[in-house]
Amino acid sequence: MLSALHDEDHRVEGLEAGANDYLGKPYSTRELLARVKALWNGRDRDTQTRLQVGDLEMDLLARTVKRGGKKLDLQPREFRLLEYLMRNSGQTVTRKMLLENVWDYHFDPQTNVIDVHISRLRSKIDRDFAQSLLHTVRGSGYRLEA
Repeated sequence: MLSALHDEDHRVEGLEAGANDYLGKPYSTRELLARVKALWNGRDRDTQTRLQVGDLEMDLLARTVKRGGKKLDLQPREFRLLEYLMRNSGQTVTRKMLLENVWDYHFDPQTNVIDVHISRLRSKIDRDFAQSLLHTVRGSGYRLEA
């Protein structure tokens, strides 16, 4: 956001309204270009089109998944679940995180929907391979890691 209003209240208001950055006038062209570059670099990370964990590869544009070069057929919800796990690889992902980010539920529906999908996904990505990538973290959730 670029504005002639540059006091603290206006900067905070602009950022809280959703601006990624706020630059008040007067400004230097050098600072403006540095801020645009920083925002653009941050955007590149968010728009990543290929994900990889070990020999598991996901192409977000083609909507394909391969493990060890073998194409895996995933249902749309399995694809979203795997994408979320891959974006958070190496970290424990809780059931609450999965409900909110994969199913867009902001409450616990008290069903086994996660267990069913994790089981199906695990059978597709781990069944025919020596090394398991999808791990249950007892009492916490799940972790995808090579």
